[in-house]
Amino acid sequence: MNEKLQVRNLRISFRTSNGKVQAVRDISFDLATGETLAIVGESGSGKSVTSKAILGILAGNSIVESGEIIYDGKDLLKISEEDFHKIRGDKIAMIFQDPMSSLNPIVRIGRQLTEAMLLKGKARQRECRATFNGYLKNLNKAMVASNDPARAAAINENCRKFDKFEFKHIELESAYKKAFEAASETVDDIGKIAFELEKKSVAKGSADRINDIVKQSKDSINEYVVSPEHKAEVYSLAGSLASEFSKAKKSMNFDTVLGILYKLRDFAQEGISKKAPNFFCMGYYLTFSDKPLPDMPVDELNKFLHDYIDKDFMLAFIDDAERALEYSSSIVIGNMRKAIEELNAAKAVYTRENLDKKECYDTYKALSATVKSCIDVLNITKDSLSFTFAPSIKSQIDNYFHAIGANVKAQRVHDRDQRKFDRIVAKGKKPDWEVADAAITDLELIKENIVTIITRLVDHYDEVIANYSSRKFDEETVAVIDYLKANASGVVDKVTRRVAKHRAIKLMDEVGIAEPHKRYKQYPFEFSGGMRQRIVIAIALAANPDILICDEPTTALDVTIQAQILELINNLKEERNLSVIFITHDLGVVANMADRVAVMYAGKIVEYGTSEDIFYHSAHPYTWALLSSMPDLDTDEKLEAIPGTPPNMIYPPKGDAFAPRNKYAMQIDFERQPPMFKISDTHYAATWLLHPDAPKVDPPKAVVDRIRRMNERRATKDE
Repeated sequence: MNEKLQVRNLRISFRTSNGKVQAVRDISFDLATGETLAIVGESGSGKSVTSKAILGILAGNSIVESGEIIYDGKDLLKISEEDFHKIRGDKIAMIFQDPMSSLNPIVRIGRQLTEAMLLKGKARQRECRATFNGYLKNLNKAMVASNDPARAAAINENCRKFDKFEFKHIELESAYKKAFEAASETVDDIGKIAFELEKKSVAKGSADRINDIVKQSKDSINEYVVSPEHKAEVYSLAGSLASEFSKAKKSMNFDTVLGILYKLRDFAQEGISKKAPNFFCMGYYLTFSDKPLPDMPVDELNKFLHDYIDKDFMLAFIDDAERALEYSSSIVIGNMRKAIEELNAAKAVYTRENLDKKECYDTYKALSATVKSCIDVLNITKDSLSFTFAPSIKSQIDNYFHAIGANVKAQRVHDRDQRKFDRIVAKGKKPDWEVADAAITDLELIKENIVTIITRLVDHYDEVIANYSSRKFDEETVAVIDYLKANASGVVDKVTRRVAKHRAIKLMDEVGIAEPHKRYKQYPFEFSGGMRQRIVIAIALAANPDILICDEPTTALDVTIQAQILELINNLKEERNLSVIFITHDLGVVANMADRVAVMYAGKIVEYGTSEDIFYHSAHPYTWALLSSMPDLDTDEKLEAIPGTPPNMIYPPKGDAFAPRNKYAMQIDFERQPPMFKISDTHYAATWLLHPDAPKVDPPKAVVDRIRRMNERRATKDE
């Protein structure tokens, strides 16, 4: 399974005037590419805190006590706000419960949709340019180092040639993309406005849309889109369109206008249906052959250009690149073997009874340098454990030595409150408050965290070394060339205001907003709650993110609209291959959309499994309680409310937090927290009922009956 996001041993608390609230208590989960993970639980269970930690928007009084959130080789808990700015909204987007909290009430919807596109578009261009230049520089060094010194000058020249013809590639592709985008917009816009004109309908803003079509038609002229030989005719048609539309509005006879529109659409449609040439190979040919392009069909031209660049340059470049990859990786493997010894030896420094500050920081610096030498700069797949090692270790060491002084202060505050409490009791009175446990950081836990980080990296290096002989460097080299080409193309992907507007209107159409051209200029208050949520979804998708976090996105909507929004999110996930984290208090909401479900209670994941596991084979009493409280149209039985209230996490329970509300609770539930018992390879639950010595307990009748009805419906559907 290809993990898009990994959360490991996450613990988050909040400082309050009444004490430390333990909001998230040691949770772990993975999110795979294209998967929907539902996090379900009552209010206060830690769901939203987890999502805000992923997005880097925790409140200022939060304390991340331990854990990692790994995305794209980075620990999101350790990176700077500047680095997070490249991820938040661009790679990881979020939909909140109340759409109005995400929308500016005095700014038109169109501007709110396009603003992020424009800002993120420029940032992506800069990042792609920096990535291309940096990688080619590192590849050049490794190619020289892995070859005969006599070839150094030739290799350097080849890398300069690669860089030089990429400029031509970018220039050609940029012109093509601009024309192709314009032709695509022409086809889309003509299709929509022509339908309206056929119905004799002229909406407000139609003249602006006609002017957009005029400009787009002219911009679509390109050798490989709308051919320059049609330029005069396209310009003539486009030039008469606005005046003909102005005349037609008076008579409401749009036959002439429609005739012009259809001719322009035919030119644009033909342009976007053409096969594009290989601009990468073309860039090389035009830069170094000193010859014009041969006049031949695109398929033949692409083969000719591909053969030319291979023979003249690319095959030799690939050979040198493959040798460089092997050379670089062999050095890294050697460094990993040395690092394993150093890492294992360092554990002793961090397991002493009282850590020495100077020794800890000196060891951290030495280990950081060692681990840095184990990062292969030519590996296009980031080694997240190596990249996050140094900040993770430093964060834990900082926490340890800060906590030593903080613990003394926290204990002093606790002792003062306890003395005050005892004085009141001694006077025969009963206080209406309790003394919170001292907000002391567990120093032993921090030491365990450090050792865990080291051990996990050692295990990872052992695995990499064991699998080294099976690596296919020929395939990796091809992937490297594609990686360079992709980043060069990313430099070209410029988002202009016109492009942003067109994409925004397409997004509004994609999320089900009728008449997007008209509604593009409206304000949020002119939309219903469901429509506002669709706009928020469109804004979240504007930067084409990898991960979409949905935090109770349907709670504020009525049942009918809820179903529509859920269906929309499901469809978007499939179409865009999104990874989705769906947060809700209602287990029924995710029945038909979640691939896996994590049930949270009092800051812990109490059950974790596939949707099938949770709905048909649930094992934790809290999951049973959630299932029993779900509305069901197939029965008129009274829903079962969960008795009691969640615990006050300033005073976390010693045992299972759900025990006081659990009619199946045993004595051990009040004394010890249950471990996460494995039910199957995909299903886990933290309940003592799964212990081999525990009495056998069947789920409540309401749950058994619900599962029976679901199975009957499934069987009927299969028939």
